Amino acid sequence: MRQVVFRQQARREFDQAGDWYEKERAGLGADFLAEIQSVIDRIASHPEQFPIVHRDVRKAVARRFPFCVYFRERELSIVVLAVFHGSRKPSLLEQQTK
Repeated sequence: MRQVVFRQQARREFDQAGDWYEKERAGLGADFLAEIQSVIDRIASHPEQFPIVHRDVRKAVARRFPFCVYFRERELSIVVLAVFHGSRKPSLLEQQTK
């Protein structure tokens, strides 16, 4: 299993989303973080199972929350580019993947 590294912006998005869910309902933030961690674990184990959506960027969809994790495979690691809410404009992702 490869090491997973978050870009700074992706980590910030992940943390902010968890904080938002926690404010909505106690415990929901922890549920969100656990769900995304589960997605990250699946990515680290088998990154090739996720479709390529832009150049070499792959997309993994969370099951319980409307979020996707966009990432790139590297030889020794997985780089998380974004933890994106499904309703955000995909063009914003292109800016982050450059």
